[in-house]
Amino acid sequence: MMDFDKLSACLQTAGLAEWPDTLIPLVRDRLSPGAHGDFARWQHIVDALDASATSPAELKEQLLALSPWRKGPFDVGGIHIDSEWRSDLKWQRLAGAIAPLSGRNVLDVGCGNGYYALQMRKAGANSVIGVDPTLLYVMQFLAINKFENDGSVFVLPLRLDELPMPARKFDTAFSMGVLYHQRAPIDHLRQLRQVLRPDGQLVLETIYLPGDEPRACTPEDRYARMRNVWLLPSIAELTTWLRRSGYRDIEIIDRSVTTTVEQRATEWMTFESLAEALDPDDPSQTIEGWPAPHRVVLSARSL
Repeated sequence: MMDFDKLSACLQTAGLAEWPDTLIPLVRDRLSPGAHGDFARWQHIVDALDASATSPAELKEQLLALSPWRKGPFDVGGIHIDSEWRSDLKWQRLAGAIAPLSGRNVLDVGCGNGYYALQMRKAGANSVIGVDPTLLYVMQFLAINKFENDGSVFVLPLRLDELPMPARKFDTAFSMGVLYHQRAPIDHLRQLRQVLRPDGQLVLETIYLPGDEPRACTPEDRYARMRNVWLLPSIAELTTWLRRSGYRDIEIIDRSVTTTVEQRATEWMTFESLAEALDPDDPSQTIEGWPAPHRVVLSARSL
């Protein structure tokens, strides 16, 4: 299912020749029937995908069976996957504002199904290693890559803290939509620095609290119906975290408020989405009374 020879070659090209011995056994274990009750079903779907031998209706049914699709959109064998997130809108906002990816080795942390990782490769990255612990997203990537057939981009069922560190080999590291899910966000920033070469670029996207003062707050229970939101900083506080974690040249690339144009339920993700998380009488607030999701993309250089 995953080409481990190509993975090993990709890691070696990035200067990480010692990583395959540690990571490949972990990935093999995660990509096995014992890892998840639905794994065998997902594997059967991925193995059976073949646009040349399958009708469009059958192909759509197969891909729908890998729902929910959170990130996208994708066009696969003539089928349009209209994911929950219009991730293409976020990519358009940041792609021209970061250091050119041509020839770079990139780490994408919390990469989901690899939508951004594939965009990074199309932007010229030499290699892209994505890590995400959610096995379904890894299977979605394997399904998409059967059609992309790109041997220099991988999504591995791993967490950042499972990577051998320090490495300090990647030219660019992305952490998008991950920081607010971390119980210890400063540890996350420091771990990212441990995989970046000196003067490498961190591209960090996260939810922030509006206001100029340095502050950070933890939701008592949920934020926008999400239980796993731990600490929401203002941009001033976030900048302090980055400086204290070993970064310089911190710049704001983009600020936006997430709307239901960019995140919504679709045929490919039928569960509750942003609309259900906002106050119906005041969409500038979540149903818990917090500010609606304000998102910032920052760039920083590692020391």
